[in-house]
Amino acid sequence: MFHNLSQLPRYRGLVQSLVARELKARYRGSVLGFFWSFVNPLLLLLVYSIVFAYIMPAQFTGGTQPKPFSDAYPYPVFLFCGLLPWTWFAASLTESAGVLISGGNLIKKVLFPAEVLPIVSALANMVHFFLGLPILALFLIYSRAPITFGELVWFPVIVLVQLILTTALALLLAALTVHFRDIRDILANVLTLWYFATPIIYPWQHAPDLGKGFLNLNPFTHLAISYQEVLFFSGPFGHWRWLLALGGFSIGLFLFAYFVFDRLRDTFAEEV
Repeated sequence: MFHNLSQLPRYRGLVQSLVARELKARYRGSVLGFFWSFVNPLLLLLVYSIVFAYIMPAQFTGGTQPKPFSDAYPYPVFLFCGLLPWTWFAASLTESAGVLISGGNLIKKVLFPAEVLPIVSALANMVHFFLGLPILALFLIYSRAPITFGELVWFPVIVLVQLILTTALALLLAALTVHFRDIRDILANVLTLWYFATPIIYPWQHAPDLGKGFLNLNPFTHLAISYQEVLFFSGPFGHWRWLLALGGFSIGLFLFAYFVFDRLRDTFAEEV
């Protein structure tokens, strides 16, 4: 396992080529092309803003806004701080679940490293996350979010932890789905449940005490809270211990996922 893992840096050129190919293929034939990378998050923010500003105003907007939301802390911007990284996470897992099956012609080649395919899925969606950040940045500036340099230096750390966690789960899902095709159908429902079990559409502070215990077991909870504290809420970044603990857990999960992937590697060509 460790021998194959140590060979991964040798494939960085292949990974870059496949990521570029994936990004080009996604918008091939569309009129707006890569501009959709900016339009999609903007439309997503617009939809949620309409829903929570006009359809559910009593809960999240106007004079009855529960703290910490106010005119200075608009709910749609809070929502987008968690929704944008979640989109990266969910899209990566969804694509990775079937990436070995769809890339069967590639992995049947003796010298092709199969683990590159789920890694490419995670990296390609990370690029879309980065392309959506300017939209989030504009709304943060417009709402005068209390961002400080001391907190902002944690942003690359949060992104790195999410990348490791996402890649680990992508490797695990890609390997298992080859043998258990039902995972692709189950995954959509699991991700829906996971989304609502993560403090993205509601702040962690509003969860009941019993619910907070369950939320703490959710790894993406600590990513969402970290993004929100760094980008949206005022005050020091107090969730850094949880973030570093999640980083250690993610590294362990990555090693376990790669071990499972490596053990099943020889069966992929037969199953796809």
